[in-house]
Amino acid sequence: MFSRRIQQRARHLVTLLVSPLARLGVTPNMLTGIGLLISILTALVIAQGFLVVGGWLVLFAGIFDMFDGAMARVRNAATIFGAFLDSTLDRYSESIILFGLLWYVIQHPGLQDSLWPAPHEQTWMMVFIYVAVVGSLMVSYTKARAEGLGIECKTGLLARPERVIILAIGLLTNTGIWALALLAVFSNVTAVERMVAVWSKARQFAAEQAGQTHETQLSTSQPDAGSDHQQVPTEDGTNETRESDVRPVPTSVPPFSGGGVKREETA
Repeated sequence: MFSRRIQQRARHLVTLLVSPLARLGVTPNMLTGIGLLISILTALVIAQGFLVVGGWLVLFAGIFDMFDGAMARVRNAATIFGAFLDSTLDRYSESIILFGLLWYVIQHPGLQDSLWPAPHEQTWMMVFIYVAVVGSLMVSYTKARAEGLGIECKTGLLARPERVIILAIGLLTNTGIWALALLAVFSNVTAVERMVAVWSKARQFAAEQAGQTHETQLSTSQPDAGSDHQQVPTEDGTNETRESDVRPVPTSVPPFSGGGVKREETA
């Protein structure tokens, strides 16, 4: 959802912040582990009912999540395992924070937002949390699976930064159920958008492959110039096959060959 320009500015700002840490010997994987610990702390704060503080911590955890990537760029230490670890722990972090919110909801059965039209708000929030977790995992999985097949897939409404901001706003403004409803719906919409995008690119790739195969078949099916059979037009405009005027040369001439049958030379 965020434009590329905003993302570039955010990366530039984070790079400036992590540069002093790079000189102290901090590694990207260290920051990834610290980010997971911050998410656990955030979940504990939310579970205890400190929602406003939890909202600020959600924002801080989301910003801190960018530190490991920026550190890898500053130190020129990007690795395959580092990228894998970052993506994996991001899923844990998001799920842990939502679990902290689920724990809070379970402990408060009398929740009721004055703007929420339906009764049994607790049940609704529990359902939204579950669906939001599933949607979050599917958004990540569809992207990873597509990239595993060689297809770039970055489309969709709610990537992780947008989900972090929506949840934080919901906690800070005491409109958590509305934030969870948005996360539940639009994270799964994002997953479906990515499935459609991969389907479209796969169809395009299959069409290109079919076109290349057809061209190859046409090039191999053209008759050779030296073929013994040629299509020649007749007087009525049709084509008929006639044999080449070139005939095999006999190896012997009767009666010196000992028989009256000609033997053709083989290649």
